Amino acid sequence: MTTLKNRPNTALLVIDVQNGVVEEAHQRDAIVANVGSLVEKARRERVPVVWVQHSDAGLARGSDDWRIVPELTPGDGEPLVEKNYGDSFEDTTLEAVLAGLGVGRLVVVGAETDACIRSTLHGAFVRGYDATLVSDAHTTGDQTAWGAPPPDQVIAHTNLYWTYQTAPGRSAGTAETKDVNFAGPS
Repeated sequence: MTTLKNRPNTALLVIDVQNGVVEEAHQRDAIVANVGSLVEKARRERVPVVWVQHSDAGLARGSDDWRIVPELTPGDGEPLVEKNYGDSFEDTTLEAVLAGLGVGRLVVVGAETDACIRSTLHGAFVRGYDATLVSDAHTTGDQTAWGAPPPDQVIAHTNLYWTYQTAPGRSAGTAETKDVNFAGPS
């Protein structure tokens, strides 16, 4: 359904599952395990896995905090896109990587729900991609000290509104890890 021509493929987009990003995240171990199971499923089904890794003043490139968590390892030949902004498309190679793979549909997992996940979902959707958010494979840290709702509410709200996201010629929605279907809408 994507509005992108000649883009029949799906990719799993793993965003910012890095030590310093998810160290204190809500349900960290369960989320990382769900991401890991989806990575393995994608590999078995020969679905591209595209990794995104953030760096900025607080997450220095090359530091331990910047590294992808030890439970997950990008495979040989799996693209790794480095970014400096919330939207994984902004000033990165992501669009070129996805175009080269013929990808028009993204299955999105990772962190942080209320920042890079949300920005990337919207960035993908406005660029013409179909985008499925895996409802139990994204997380965020506790930002209540700055006026945000607790993490479980941020996650629930994001799942709620992405379930009903619509636009002409594109599909959006959510699916639980166990229900992800890389061959079509989940």
